[in-house]
Amino acid sequence: MSRKPISELRRGWTTGACATAATKAALTGLWGDNFPETVGLTLPRGETPKFKVAYTAEGNGWAEAGIIKDAGDDPDVTHGCLVRARVRKIESGVKFVAGEGVGTVTKPGLPIRVGEPAINPVPRQMMKGVVKEMAARFGAGEGIEITISILGGAEIAQKTWNPRLGIVGGLSVLGTTGVVRPFSCSAWIASIHRGIDVARATGTPHVAGCTGATSERVVQNLYDLSDHAMLDMGDFAGGLLKYLRKHPVPHITIGGGIGKLTKLAQGAVDLHSGRSQVDFKALNEMASNIGLPDISRVNTVLEAYEIAGEPLAALIANKALVRVKKMLVDAPITADIVLIDRAGKILARASEDQKESG
Repeated sequence: MSRKPISELRRGWTTGACATAATKAALTGLWGDNFPETVGLTLPRGETPKFKVAYTAEGNGWAEAGIIKDAGDDPDVTHGCLVRARVRKIESGVKFVAGEGVGTVTKPGLPIRVGEPAINPVPRQMMKGVVKEMAARFGAGEGIEITISILGGAEIAQKTWNPRLGIVGGLSVLGTTGVVRPFSCSAWIASIHRGIDVARATGTPHVAGCTGATSERVVQNLYDLSDHAMLDMGDFAGGLLKYLRKHPVPHITIGGGIGKLTKLAQGAVDLHSGRSQVDFKALNEMASNIGLPDISRVNTVLEAYEIAGEPLAALIANKALVRVKKMLVDAPITADIVLIDRAGKILARASEDQKESG
């Protein structure tokens, strides 16, 4: 069965948009006679969605409302979460507080200062805009404390990049446009970029990008790297290396399975099976050039390795390293490659100092 085209997939709304809608509903409850059943927003790019209010509560000097996040057809770990905003009058300004399930920033390099709630700049601006709008509507002062909470956020955060980025205690309130676009790669690549930012801000000299959990475990153990040195590259080798070129870290290790790193060696920057394939004809030509056995009839690179052995693995690792250095251009970064099989056995390593099988 073929996947539906992207145009047929249903878009959703970011955590930041939901937090802003919850804030607007809570302010209506604080300053008005009743909570609304729905609230409308104008998002940064002009969309005007309406959000159903799923939860309300109030007490002495405060009001709270909640929106259930709908991420559309995107496989978002926060889909279905209840995002709540509690508002309370303060003397002046807009203050943000991390409630249950929202993380706190503990490392430099992110767009939010250390010690602050992990609520990104655009959601903050959206919520400040709503405070200004609603204060004018109700003739109230603009001094408001906003506490954002996400039910179950601390547990969900363990499935995200937050712990590695130094965001502790819960999720981040994210979003730049307010819209979740189904199966977009942008959120993943943005997280890779933030990981590099944190590594640079903390003076981390050696980072690693790996294609999956097995290669990540192998590389981390091999070099005794900290968690925040591990960048969640996945299939997005291009997204990682292009950003590193402009925001260098002294040393990068690229680790991965022999199949995906063969695609990297052959010039692919997106290593997903649906977006790039191994060129087996070119692989056979590459192998024959150094006198390796014929591998023209194989179906997988692992099968080719079983025929040609360690020299083929070393050749792939070296070619992958050449490709990495080409993408880094003249950035002041040294690089190495760690190539593994599915069980996590190191098949070959290549570095700028010494290019040989491991």
